[in-house]
Amino acid sequence: METKVTWHGRMTFIGSADTGFTVPLGASSTVGGDEDGFRPMELIATGLAGCTAMDVISILQKKREEVTAFEVSVSAEQAGEHPKVFTRASIQYTITGRAIDEASVTRAIELSATRYCPAQAMFSKIIPIELKYQIFEQREQIAVW
Repeated sequence: METKVTWHGRMTFIGSADTGFTVPLGASSTVGGDEDGFRPMELIATGLAGCTAMDVISILQKKREEVTAFEVSVSAEQAGEHPKVFTRASIQYTITGRAIDEASVTRAIELSATRYCPAQAMFSKIIPIELKYQIFEQREQIAVW
């Protein structure tokens, strides 16, 4: 894998990778930035969320679970002093669907954590990661005239 960032003045960068996609990176105005992109640590946490989300939804789809909405959020605490590394993280999985099997959800999360997600595997070696989930039943919407 190869990635790079290209400077676009002040504290603005454009990140790119082998895939050809780009992402804006920026900094807070308090450190000379223009508030015009992801902070680098936000991208790291977003990568963790995306990695495990792709695993879990793939597994649930293979199990033929009828997922209608899915969201994964990461809350990461950082050290107070520089280099302000992550000190702990919590991953929240929110699944909405029809008759979702809780055992399928817990197994999918477990497989992502222990077998498939390299980001989670790396972080779990250095910080505690709490895994939480919520399952909501999809309700049919009734049109009101």
